[in-house]
Amino acid sequence: MNTSALYDIFLKYPHICTDSRKASEDSIFFALKGENNDGNKYAEQALQKCPYAVIDNPEYNVSDRCILVEDVLDTLQKLAAYHRKRLGVPILAITGTNGKTTTKELVARVLSKKYKVFYTQGNLNNHIGVPLSLLSIDKTHEFAVIEMGASHKGEIAALCKIAAPDFGIITNVGRAHLEGFGSFEGVKAAKGELYKYLHDNDGMAFVNYDNEILEDMNPPHNIIYYGTKTFTHCQGTLLESPIFMSFKWAPSDEVIAEESHTDEECYIINTHLIGSYNFENALAAVSVGYNFGISPSNIKAAIEEYVPQNNRSQMLKTEKGNTLILDNYNANPSSMEAALNNFAKIDMPNKVLILGDMLELGSATHREHSVTLGQIRKLEFKNVYLVGQAFCSLNDTDGLHCFNNSEECGKYLETAKITNSTILIKGSHGMHMDKVVPYL
Repeated sequence: MNTSALYDIFLKYPHICTDSRKASEDSIFFALKGENNDGNKYAEQALQKCPYAVIDNPEYNVSDRCILVEDVLDTLQKLAAYHRKRLGVPILAITGTNGKTTTKELVARVLSKKYKVFYTQGNLNNHIGVPLSLLSIDKTHEFAVIEMGASHKGEIAALCKIAAPDFGIITNVGRAHLEGFGSFEGVKAAKGELYKYLHDNDGMAFVNYDNEILEDMNPPHNIIYYGTKTFTHCQGTLLESPIFMSFKWAPSDEVIAEESHTDEECYIINTHLIGSYNFENALAAVSVGYNFGISPSNIKAAIEEYVPQNNRSQMLKTEKGNTLILDNYNANPSSMEAALNNFAKIDMPNKVLILGDMLELGSATHREHSVTLGQIRKLEFKNVYLVGQAFCSLNDTDGLHCFNNSEECGKYLETAKITNSTILIKGSHGMHMDKVVPYL
């Protein structure tokens, strides 16, 4: 079956299902293969609830409602690209080493003050998630914000080919997924694939003017700049605040000054985001919103209404009087450095660090964990718990608590009975640092 014919079926049954248990009467089941599972095996089960199943193994072609294709994933991607071309919806793509999910959430909330916006849900930002996201956009949507993740060169280019974004943001470029990218230059080249797509297709990029690395990556000709420098399209400056990040901003060429109208309340934004490193994420959202006609008061309201969830700069108070800063959805050397510097600046008593390994660093694993340990020493954190083989195999861990995994750490914390402390918990998602939370 060609893509056009499949699309006609999709218009009648516009929900894509990849889990047979969630199949419904208005969905099409796509039998994707995973590392440990073959979706073809569940096609018959899915057909008990949905009208069609797309499969690529003739062995499971058990019904005339099975659509046999050469490759289910390729078919899904082609269907998503076909659907995107028929949408009149502008799409903004967001990628970067750190902050892309927070930026996506903020941008979507700001734009939602004027438009009906679709935006990537959860972490559906890869070669499967992006097509599923695109196929969730319907004719009622007026704007879409699509997050793009990558761990290897060429992935962003492939996602751009499917999503065909009109606008784009690279939040930053740092040392992450070095196992897949090979080097920092490899990371730059991979993330820069978004700029190349926009350049080749007359798109527009929103670029942090303070980040010289981004400027070196050849952004497209059409640019909206944001940053702290004068004469950017959107200029911001951080304000002093105890924990949550606050800032004010000015549009166009206007310089932020004491006498300027930007001291009006609507240009001062008090967020629920922890960490000055979130400033550039919020300013990106301001820049996008202002460019698309969102009023300053609505920009302020949208960003101030956003409360982080899912262990992304999330604050949690516990019954033991502890204040937890949960930043353990993911971790890489760049985000770890920023989190530690910010935690050192927070004026709170009894600080505790609980850090898990940073994964997918390949041959750079030992070096990068050594650098982080050196930073911990330099910032003079005293009460430190390290989790994982990479951290605990380092030589200079005297005076620090080391554990093989989060379960071991949790058992120790249960006896340590930490109370009335401010605790930063950070580590790669695969370290499962959330398991220590119940003991705090």
